[in-house]
Amino acid sequence: MGKMVFVTGGARSGKSSFAEGLLKDREDVAYIATAQIADEEMRRRVELHRKRRPKTWVTIESPKAVDEAVVHAAETCSGILIDCITLYVTNLLLDDSNTSNKPGYITREIETLCRACRAADADVVLISNEVGSGIVPDNALSRTFRDMQGFANQAIAAEADEAHLLVAGLPIRLK
Repeated sequence: MGKMVFVTGGARSGKSSFAEGLLKDREDVAYIATAQIADEEMRRRVELHRKRRPKTWVTIESPKAVDEAVVHAAETCSGILIDCITLYVTNLLLDDSNTSNKPGYITREIETLCRACRAADADVVLISNEVGSGIVPDNALSRTFRDMQGFANQAIAAEADEAHLLVAGLPIRLK
């Protein structure tokens, strides 16, 4: 079994660069991307991430069923980077195929992901945004998202062997 590492922080805090650095010495890394490109701005963001990664890393686009992507990647890779849990939670929240009990659905998916990461014969690095430090959102969907993201971060951090918080590009080891 590999090691599970959780990396969190605010937007543009340096999370992705830090997480990529944890696996930089490996050639056999699977980068599981949860982003869905819906506009030009997101396309530019994704392209910046792609350019930064070593050419030997394999990209797996998986906006949902990230646990299955982890299982598949662990068959051939010694390192797995999931970027990011925040978009994964968003994708699950907005998933029209499961409209009842969204919090329960998202909780089960995160628990399933944690089990897959723990069972993987690879080191798994999970990146997520810390979203609960701001104001209380003014609508129900945003509050549900903030709550589910916070619960997801707590669940992953509890399972992880290591946890890091990035602030202004500086890592703070939490666990």
